[in-house]
Amino acid sequence: MTAASVPAEPISATTAPASLIEPFFYDVVSADGTVLKAWTNDPDCLIDGPTVVLCNGLGTNAWTMPALLEPDCGVRVISWNHRGVGGSARPADHDRVGVEEFAEDAIAVLDAAGLEHAVFMGWSIGVNTMFEVAVRHPERVDGLFAVAGVPGNTFATMLEPLLIPAALARIVSVNVSRALKRTGRLISPVSTRLPMGPLSISALSHTGFMFPLPDPELAQRALKEFVSTPVDWYFHLAVRTSSHKRVSLSGIEVPAMFVAGKWDLLAGPRAMRSAASRMREATYVELNGSHFIGMEQPEAVHDLLLEFLAGLD
Repeated sequence: MTAASVPAEPISATTAPASLIEPFFYDVVSADGTVLKAWTNDPDCLIDGPTVVLCNGLGTNAWTMPALLEPDCGVRVISWNHRGVGGSARPADHDRVGVEEFAEDAIAVLDAAGLEHAVFMGWSIGVNTMFEVAVRHPERVDGLFAVAGVPGNTFATMLEPLLIPAALARIVSVNVSRALKRTGRLISPVSTRLPMGPLSISALSHTGFMFPLPDPELAQRALKEFVSTPVDWYFHLAVRTSSHKRVSLSGIEVPAMFVAGKWDLLAGPRAMRSAASRMREATYVELNGSHFIGMEQPEAVHDLLLEFLAGLD
């Protein structure tokens, strides 16, 4: 394992690209018959570059990874919205919404694109998902690029910068999720109508949970779509994913890169560094940011992705 750390510096907003590619949406049927709303930045396969399967953060959307929507990003992306989110159907069995099912969905998206294998990129719970794919289907995975996420047992790594012990962090995080699942139907009529304007984004970006963003307008779009998911369903997903245990890394042979946010409250950087140290061919990079490092420093994260892809055979 090799490691690098970007010195802590004040985080400042920079000018984001004026126009991004609108994602192209299409339907994919997963193994259990659930119809997923998949998306890509390149429906006509015109990008002269590798294809990356994005396993996104829980309940999030294409706008949370803005660098992948830049016209000259150099990477063809295929991804999907989680079950019951953003146009994807809820499964017939509502309990089939864990990381194992998300891994099935990733393979369905890969198959629908006509690809035998590809590099996987994950953010947040998407890191759990792509490592689950790597364990179940190693022949389908060429590399693993992890952003602000760990390969399992995510809830035990939450609140790490606050120096809360892992066991206590897991108890708190899971119980909060269960409480919000139970009360979500009362909260949703309010949360789905929350105004995601400049003041809301500014307030969020000064809480420590999220840092200042280079493109507040883009963040408004990402967060507006995020809060459109009913609270009870979102935290039903969260509770189901909380049971995903840490995967065994000893049998994973492909190269990996872990990109952590130094102040991440949802996926501890120490846990990410530890995961990288347990792999035979992994690099750890720490940026001065939060869990939303892909939105805070999109160019830095994308440059690391391109560097990672360039190093693969």
